Amino acid sequence: MAIQTGVRSSGLFGASPKKLWALGLLCAGLLYTAFAMHLDERAFYSIKSAWHENSWEARSLWLPEYEVRVDALPVETVANNLSGLTFDERRNHLWAVVNNPEELVALDRDGTFLARYPLRGFSDVEGITYLGEGLLVLAEERSQSLVIVPVPEAAGALQRKDYASITLAIGDGDNNGFEGVGYDRRGDRLFVVKEHSPRKLYEIQGLKASLNGQMNLKVIDREAWIEDKGMASDLASVHFDERTGHLVLLSEEAKMLMELDGNGNLVSFRSLWRGFAGLERSVPQAEGMTFDARGDLYLVSEPNLFYAFERK
Repeated sequence: MAIQTGVRSSGLFGASPKKLWALGLLCAGLLYTAFAMHLDERAFYSIKSAWHENSWEARSLWLPEYEVRVDALPVETVANNLSGLTFDERRNHLWAVVNNPEELVALDRDGTFLARYPLRGFSDVEGITYLGEGLLVLAEERSQSLVIVPVPEAAGALQRKDYASITLAIGDGDNNGFEGVGYDRRGDRLFVVKEHSPRKLYEIQGLKASLNGQMNLKVIDREAWIEDKGMASDLASVHFDERTGHLVLLSEEAKMLMELDGNGNLVSFRSLWRGFAGLERSVPQAEGMTFDARGDLYLVSEPNLFYAFERK
């Protein structure tokens, strides 16, 4: 009778070097993906947000409850480079900007095209926000200029040379300058985000007062508010919510919205990945977002996509 003296190896111990090498590459790839997408940080903040949900939900925007109503609608007559977005409650519609060719575009709350106004002499316009009282701020990325223009009342082009502007010119003036702007009317504070290299959040106090001759501008670097928000690897847009006093930041690379309180602490966030918020596909390149007076969320993405969200 033959006696078997060897024990057959199984599992990892019996795997060939090629299989072990492939497994190692897979594990390395998964670890890199988790690190690059900050999955650990997202998980941490998800747990933290859920823990504080009862205390924050009623007095915040509470982004986890937003669900898509209009999903990836191509904006008619706009082929490419749709960028910043803001809501004008006096006219009950949205203003968007197109970068190259520079244009101001009016949209309704369903993303339907209403009107366009060429921007003559403007360059690299990326951001827009409504100041109230019929005034808009347009942000030029490369020059890091903020141009204050009146809301157009008639068809025709807007001429850059006709309007007041502020230029900060921080950095080397490359294509990583000002991406988005948001305004706090009660506090007369303009928030400005720089996309990356490095990403920045600035607060400019006294903007509207300066238009009336009270030259008392103050620029504050809010680095402390974003330095621990590594999961938002860039900053594409910013919105100040007057009902809550909270700030909302948009990250295009991370496909994420983050809500901060008045001290820069994270309150809630919403992923813009496929399957979240009812999205059929991930938002490809989110460039601008805003909220209306009811708290509905609107977002635009290159090349020409429009989204609308409601809090459920």
